[in-house]
Amino acid sequence: MSNIKKWSTEWAGRELVIEAGKYASQAHAACTCRYGDTEVLATVVQSSKQREGIDYFPLMVDYEERLYAAGKIKGSRFVKREGRPSDEAILISRMIDRAIRPLFKDESRLDIQVILTVFCIDEENGPDIPAFIAASCALALSGLDWQGPISGIRIGLINNELVFNPSCSAREKSDLDLVVASTLDNKVIMIEGEAKEVKEEEILRAIEQAKKHNQKIIKLISDIQAEIGKPKIELAAVEDLEPEVFGMADKFLSKEIPKALFNHSKDSKKDRILAIAKAEEELNLHLTDQQVGKEKREKAQKLVKKYAERAISQAIIKESYRVDGRKLDEIRPLKFEVGLFPRTHGSAHFSRGETQVVSVVTLGSPGDVLHLDTMETESKQRYMHHYNFPPYSVGEVAPLRGPGRRDIGHGALAEKALRAVLPVPEEFPYTIRVVSEVLSSNGSSSMASACGSSLALMDAGVPIKSAVAGIAIGLCSDNQGNYKIITDLQDLEDGSGGMDFKICGTGAGVTAIQMDTKTNGLSDDIVRETFNQARQALNQILAEMSKVIPAPRPELSPYAPRIYTLHIDPEKIGLVIGPQGKTINKIIDETGVDIDIEKDGTVLITAVDQKSAEAAIKSVEDLTREIEVGQVYEGKVSRILNFGAMVEITPTHEGLVHVSNLSNNYVGRVEDVVKLGDSLKVKVIEKDDLGRINLTVEGVKPKPAGPRRNDRNRHNNFR
Repeated sequence: MSNIKKWSTEWAGRELVIEAGKYASQAHAACTCRYGDTEVLATVVQSSKQREGIDYFPLMVDYEERLYAAGKIKGSRFVKREGRPSDEAILISRMIDRAIRPLFKDESRLDIQVILTVFCIDEENGPDIPAFIAASCALALSGLDWQGPISGIRIGLINNELVFNPSCSAREKSDLDLVVASTLDNKVIMIEGEAKEVKEEEILRAIEQAKKHNQKIIKLISDIQAEIGKPKIELAAVEDLEPEVFGMADKFLSKEIPKALFNHSKDSKKDRILAIAKAEEELNLHLTDQQVGKEKREKAQKLVKKYAERAISQAIIKESYRVDGRKLDEIRPLKFEVGLFPRTHGSAHFSRGETQVVSVVTLGSPGDVLHLDTMETESKQRYMHHYNFPPYSVGEVAPLRGPGRRDIGHGALAEKALRAVLPVPEEFPYTIRVVSEVLSSNGSSSMASACGSSLALMDAGVPIKSAVAGIAIGLCSDNQGNYKIITDLQDLEDGSGGMDFKICGTGAGVTAIQMDTKTNGLSDDIVRETFNQARQALNQILAEMSKVIPAPRPELSPYAPRIYTLHIDPEKIGLVIGPQGKTINKIIDETGVDIDIEKDGTVLITAVDQKSAEAAIKSVEDLTREIEVGQVYEGKVSRILNFGAMVEITPTHEGLVHVSNLSNNYVGRVEDVVKLGDSLKVKVIEKDDLGRINLTVEGVKPKPAGPRRNDRNRHNNFR
């Protein structure tokens, strides 16, 4: 505890404080970052042994929400402990992972885990940016072979002005919610964003300003690293092939890989997979003939995919030639269909090359909204997009165990893409769920899901403002600074020196962005060219989509529920709900509808058929109706009295038909004319100051003499 050190700086109008040496002393590095009253702990640990049998860099980033940070206890009666990560926690973990991963050496097989624990949050500063800064600082202090530090900042656009790290309340008013991470040499390493049809030039300006603001935090972390950072740990070398064996493999693959990949144009992904597998077999046979042992042959075979990616990248950089014969800015063949299934509320099929997605829309009542009760918020979500990526979509076998982080991330990106064009609840009060089923994947299934969702929503008759399309832009680059940008990224084109820059938008502007890279960052020129090339692709896709369905259908599917709206006096909401909800539940049970009541007295009745809706509407209107003199009602005889009959004209109102008003003729006994439960059409002839209602049977002229005094006294108890 004696080694506690603290640093602070003013950043975007608030104090940012980094503290090290206080917590988690057994981690390889740890620090906290406080921004406003929001504080996050970051820890970094690296395993001591290489993990065997894997062909990827094993980095784990876990963002841990803690309800105590917001002074909350979990609402469940039986489980008070935090459970699986929320979708929001997974999305933040993925965002930070995408920013820090490119700055590690991909050859490492040492497990590295970054855990971000939220200690405290205020109501104005979200924990994701402090978590980002804490992760960068902890990695810089750890001594790991990481090429940071980096910084990330959030940018908003409010009244056409850029706002940096806007407060939570300000973000609700913003047309842009963009997080940009950048490096010491001013390159963009990660972008994540949502926008309300913001022009590309405005987003480019935001990215440029974000990089400038990030430099202040990068310098702060660099100073902290220089002061207390651990000495750099040299990455343990991955066991390489002997030079002689490597030379044999290199000579063979340099000749055979281009022949295997480029001897056919318009190849499929399956063809390329088979070609690589065949190259592995042939390399194995070649090395066997050279009397190379089995263990060394197996290591050499791992070079095949790397050589294939390098060959594809070099063909693009040097010759502008792609493995499937496309031009650099050419989109794979497009195919669209809508109205696929007879009883779903809306559906669409979107294919781009071998990537194939079916999206299906379901419309529900306002009560079907998703209730969010997380560390940061208690809110409702009326639009949901869920993305499924089954193993058969890539020709594999794997257990089905629910959505993984990738599925949640891709679903959220497509969800962001469409939010900007959705109708407001006042115009279209439905809860909307879209599910995208990836049936075949060969690059950018998330962007196919965004396109498919747009088509399906229009097929469902959801009055979205504009169609939305999405495209993935790739990059091929080398160590000499040469690069080429490619439209519509697919399979082996996403190799070392590449990027996956996803952009969604309408004809008017951008609605969502997500970028990750396998470089040490993107220059301004690359970012600008990417936006320009993406805009051309988006316009082309939108034009093709409009040929299939140019606008939302004017009518909903006959199988979709209808929502009927009426307004009641807010003071009478309690009458509709009834004690412990008994009244409203009775209406729901009897009619089969859903009923949602807003505080302002708006009543939304969701029904699958008009008859049920009309019955529910009548029940609500009867409960809240003002009884007026001269109106005629259909009622039931609820009680028989000596001097008349009580008739229930609404569920909350009874009136007296005096014996003299039961008939134009003389009536000796009430039971001679009506019986309990009889239906009567009655007319209101009087409503006194106490709310008592006097009735006459329709067609019976009210007698001028009112009830006898003793009758009136006995009527006092009835309304």
